[in-house]
Amino acid sequence: MARSRYILGILVIFLLFLLVAFQLIAQHHYIIVSILFMICTFLPFIIRFERRNISGRELVMLAVLAAVAAVSRVPFASIPSVQPSTFVIIVTGIALGAESGFVVGALTALVSNLFLGQGPWTPWQMYAWGMIGVAAGLLRDTWFMRTTITRCIFGFISGILFGWIMNLSYVVGIFQNITLAQFIAYYAKGFYFDLAHALSNVFFLAIFSNSWVKILLRFRKKYGLMDIQ
Repeated sequence: MARSRYILGILVIFLLFLLVAFQLIAQHHYIIVSILFMICTFLPFIIRFERRNISGRELVMLAVLAAVAAVSRVPFASIPSVQPSTFVIIVTGIALGAESGFVVGALTALVSNLFLGQGPWTPWQMYAWGMIGVAAGLLRDTWFMRTTITRCIFGFISGILFGWIMNLSYVVGIFQNITLAQFIAYYAKGFYFDLAHALSNVFFLAIFSNSWVKILLRFRKKYGLMDIQ
């Protein structure tokens, strides 16, 4: 019954978003539509996480993982798009579930930008990394996450999609009227950085994912952490 109400609430929010989005798109308010889309996507996970009976141990573990993901980004700041943060978010989703992956992903952007600089890109990074954590959690019981090779494929795709989302944030924020050729050119210009991110994800997942997932699963079992998708 509670699950049905949850799904119904998501559908209502989505329909309301569509009604508002069509009106705003007609007036060329693309940045507002994008922000509304992120809020509507975030909202269900925020509500579910807030309603959970979360233990102190679980909060500490999520905070530590978010801190590791955030701080590990700082030493690699001089190498554009290369960092282990996405790797930490992915293994969190695999080991602890979609909601935990979402929380660690969103906090990674917020905390790391305290060192690297906050700006209008921060909500987009929170969204992109949060959705990567969600996707990893939702797919963790499927064949796609059971081998190192398939995890690396997921990491590669995640790196590319992260870059596309960040590119979209600049496109809708800078351009009021943009042609298809300009759109493609802008994305092509950032392909090197997207590829660097994707390949760094593959590297970290190939080397460390098995050991990290085993350690996190051991902690989850030892401390009886909740396992909710």
